[in-house]
Amino acid sequence: LFDRFSGEIDPLGQDNCLLFSCGLLTGTAAPASSRLHINAVSPLTGLLGSSNIGGQAGAWLRSCGIQNIIVRGRSNNSVYLYIEEGRAEIRDAHFLKGLDTFETQEKIKDVLRNRHLACLVIGPAGENMARFACIISGKDHAAGRTGMGAVMGSKNLKAVVVAKGGKRKSTVKTSITRDAVRQYVKMIKASPDFKTFAQYGGAGYVKWADDMGLMATRNYQENRFRQVDSIDGRRLDTYKIKSSGCYNCPVQCKAVLNFARKKDPKKTATRPEFEPMLNLGAKCGLDDLEAIVYLDNLCSKLGLDSTSAAGVIAFAMDLYDRGILTRQDTHGLDLQWGSAQVMETLITQMAYGEGFGELLSKGVRQAAGSIGMGADQYAAHVKGLELSAYHPGSIMGTALGYAISSRGGDYNNVYASLEYRWSKDLASRRFGNPEAVDIHASGGKGKLIRRAVLVNIVLDSLGLCKVPALSMLGTFDLKSEAALAGSLIGSPVTADELFAVGDRIAGMERCFNLRQAPGMDADTLPPMFMDQPGSNLNQETLDAMISDYYTAMGWDECGNPDPGLLKGTGE
Repeated sequence: LFDRFSGEIDPLGQDNCLLFSCGLLTGTAAPASSRLHINAVSPLTGLLGSSNIGGQAGAWLRSCGIQNIIVRGRSNNSVYLYIEEGRAEIRDAHFLKGLDTFETQEKIKDVLRNRHLACLVIGPAGENMARFACIISGKDHAAGRTGMGAVMGSKNLKAVVVAKGGKRKSTVKTSITRDAVRQYVKMIKASPDFKTFAQYGGAGYVKWADDMGLMATRNYQENRFRQVDSIDGRRLDTYKIKSSGCYNCPVQCKAVLNFARKKDPKKTATRPEFEPMLNLGAKCGLDDLEAIVYLDNLCSKLGLDSTSAAGVIAFAMDLYDRGILTRQDTHGLDLQWGSAQVMETLITQMAYGEGFGELLSKGVRQAAGSIGMGADQYAAHVKGLELSAYHPGSIMGTALGYAISSRGGDYNNVYASLEYRWSKDLASRRFGNPEAVDIHASGGKGKLIRRAVLVNIVLDSLGLCKVPALSMLGTFDLKSEAALAGSLIGSPVTADELFAVGDRIAGMERCFNLRQAPGMDADTLPPMFMDQPGSNLNQETLDAMISDYYTAMGWDECGNPDPGLLKGTGE
């Protein structure tokens, strides 16, 4: 992507490139090797956009002998890309126009008379270029963040359809390979979190987040949610029909729910993950578990990132509660905290570019600029991307991660579970400071977040899911992943070599963003998070952590990488 253009471009213009990239191990015998990475310049941030999706699509692309897809330009009419082994065709998609993501996939399978297709599709939100439109595969897999669905819509590309091929990714099949795969699976299943994820998915950790004080209640006004028992995701187990999951995954953390509602005639729904449970719930003041499930599935049907959707809704509700917005501004909507009906209306409006939702569909940063009257004081974003579910005032490493993340305010590419999983003794040995694993302290966070950034980058590059690697194993040393990669490609790979890859990619991401926005000083957090009661986070502390992170990365005091470091330094 770095080499495809230079300087600033219109993210929704024809010159933007949309990249679909399989990881090194995607579609192999490696456990949980389903992941497909998607990149473009983001319409939300104007910087590097990235998203990641599981399911079957990545593995099936590899089965057709395809590692990458690059889409540039714009079709005059709605089209879809059809891929099978030995063939790729751009086909007319007029019959799909206006359909939601579920309808689109069903229609494609009916027309092609093939139920065994992996589809990457957009819904009305993508067609209307809502800035945080996402890409959906199946009913429960989303490339959610940074508006990749809007970029797809700007190109009039309704879907990428993949028929499973016969080419298994060429790997060395030896006893070493089998042993490495078995060992990785054994480690996953030995984790105390394996059974929780297998039974409840990420939804099983809602009460844990509340106990830790990580909730983003009512647009981050509080870090606990009094009604947390009402949105405990473990209660969804009573609705579960069956578990499901991604390609070659031993966890199977997804679930289909028996969910009878008037607006869902098929009476099924997919179980929300951890993020939408917290974002559509506590962040918006909603304590109705069934409503959260319905709204999450609605976001998927319409093709909206539920994290950004909840972020802008909570922002609007906050402004309404403070009197900055009135019913006249909201086109008659009463934006009371926790109103599922209003949330449903806004989600639909955002997808179709209608009513008050049309303004919110541009993202919280642009909406705040249009509203004025101090609205930006309540806009929870970094670099234009709405924040994830964790309250940054409650967990210092994640606060730093939000601030420096190359794609904006999101924890999933700086996922740092080691901050609350590792012992102080281990932190002292690895980072020289036991405070690194104290979520309320700022010491040692530069080195900790460097390690988290590099490990997340490497896992994305390998095509491995982070749930087993980081939520279950949590070693953050890449030794198991190196052994797995080496055994599958037939050549030794060390953890240091993988860390060096992470260093190079982190530097390239930084250079890409600096080129897109010269003089970028966006590595920060909104003022709304500074000096909150009960929090140790303030601007001076954040600046010191950012400086420590730049030092740990080997960058200068302004965050500019040394060109020599782009060759990779290892761990």
